[in-house]
Amino acid sequence: MSDDIVPHPESSLEALPESRPDFLLNGRVRLLQPAGGYRAAIDPVFLAAITAATGGERALDVGTGTGAAALCLAVRVPGVAVTGLEQRADACAFARRNAVLSGVADRVEVVQGDLLAPPGTLPAGGFDRVMMNPPYLKAGAASRPPDDWKAAANMEGAARLPDWVRFADAMLKPRGTLTMVHRADRIDDILQALRGRFGSLVLVPLWPKPGVEAKRLLLVARKGGKAPARLTAGLTVHNAEGGYSPAAERVLRDAEALVV
Repeated sequence: MSDDIVPHPESSLEALPESRPDFLLNGRVRLLQPAGGYRAAIDPVFLAAITAATGGERALDVGTGTGAAALCLAVRVPGVAVTGLEQRADACAFARRNAVLSGVADRVEVVQGDLLAPPGTLPAGGFDRVMMNPPYLKAGAASRPPDDWKAAANMEGAARLPDWVRFADAMLKPRGTLTMVHRADRIDDILQALRGRFGSLVLVPLWPKPGVEAKRLLLVARKGGKAPARLTAGLTVHNAEGGYSPAAERVLRDAEALVV
């Protein structure tokens, strides 16, 4: 199990072939993931925590993978309906099984499809919230990992960051909210992609430890928003000894929302 996944003592689950279970939100989310290759860690948990959905709203998780962010949001917010869009058929199978294991299959739908050619079942302008964890690396910025799943998760393919943002714009209702987790060193690209579509930007740095510069950031942006951008104090993920900070524990174990 990844060091960045908060463990839970339960270990026996009916699994898909070549899979192993992880647990998020202190066991409230049961996450089967491939035994080898790419595995979600804590970034999608923080993404779900900063997505301020309420009961009765519709949320779309773009590139849902095995469903980590979608499931964390559904578990944290009773009554929210979440759709996960995922290109890979194998990842969709994991996500659907994880929705059942986590007890939210009635509110989490997983749709297979490509954001560059969206399925007709996804209603344009039909979502209150869109959340996304796009590939962190530009195409060609590093050697492509040999594992196809890991490569798709970490490195941009045909869909580049501006395509992800355009898709979010198309899916959101007027004044709807986009939330994203990304690398801090991609901030220039992120701001350029948002320009003209999203405003009222709130940036939340994720500090790895006290005194260490942020490698990840969370952002919240409103479709058509006009308010000035804000840079918050952020959240320190680990203490000096390497354990999770109290603030991170409240998010990762207690399913506390990140309010900005």
